[in-house]
Amino acid sequence: MGINFNTAAFLAIALWAGGSILHPLAQNKPALKRLAYILMLSGSAVMAGFIVIYWISLDRPPLRTLGETRMWYATMIPLVGFLVEYRWKIGWLKYYCMGLAGFFLGINLLHPEVFDKTLMPALQSVWFIPHVIVYLVGYVLLAASSASAWHNVFLISRSKENKNYQHLSHYLALLGFVLLTFGLVFGALWAKEAWGHYWTWDPKETWAFIAWLIYLGYLHLFSYKISTKKLQWYLALAFLVLLISWFGVNYLPSAANSVHSYQQS
Repeated sequence: MGINFNTAAFLAIALWAGGSILHPLAQNKPALKRLAYILMLSGSAVMAGFIVIYWISLDRPPLRTLGETRMWYATMIPLVGFLVEYRWKIGWLKYYCMGLAGFFLGINLLHPEVFDKTLMPALQSVWFIPHVIVYLVGYVLLAASSASAWHNVFLISRSKENKNYQHLSHYLALLGFVLLTFGLVFGALWAKEAWGHYWTWDPKETWAFIAWLIYLGYLHLFSYKISTKKLQWYLALAFLVLLISWFGVNYLPSAANSVHSYQQS
């Protein structure tokens, strides 16, 4: 299965890269422009197809390890870029999203041990799939929000502020925050079923709560009409906290005794 993943990952990255290079060169050539979109969409289709095949081969959702969640993440985040372009005619976000997708696939390529067929008893819960899926989609939206915010910071620094882009980063952050909230609730229900407690201040739980507070803080700052530049910097850097919550916490000494240690692969 590792070889098949390598093939799918390299093919997806090649398709995203090929479409990204071709698209700017095809502005006045509709046929080439369509081809560029087909290539980019095909990259996500390849990864989606691999996930389906992998799911069937495992006979369980491939959501156990960090490597498996990165695989889902890389599949979904380009779709956010495509949907934003379809809805708001903002085309640049998809390039950031495909770049992030390639980055996370690259991490898995460097660590082939991320695939494991074992499913621990704690993961055999009705809350397993909704908790992980909700968090994944939330992380995807917040990553897109961060990418949009970095782009806005660049525009503001060059005195080319565009309010539509600022609204985009806010809207994505708002949707992501809602999903983080559901993720916390589903996680608490899962913990009660698996370990008998809704909350134990486990390192993973603590950092998930910190990340939630960070984005709650952004919403409060937004309501107080803080300057656009400061808000965009806040959103741009907030995703770093989310990355710590996602997999950075696994490298802390306290993570060795975490009940979430099964996700550290």
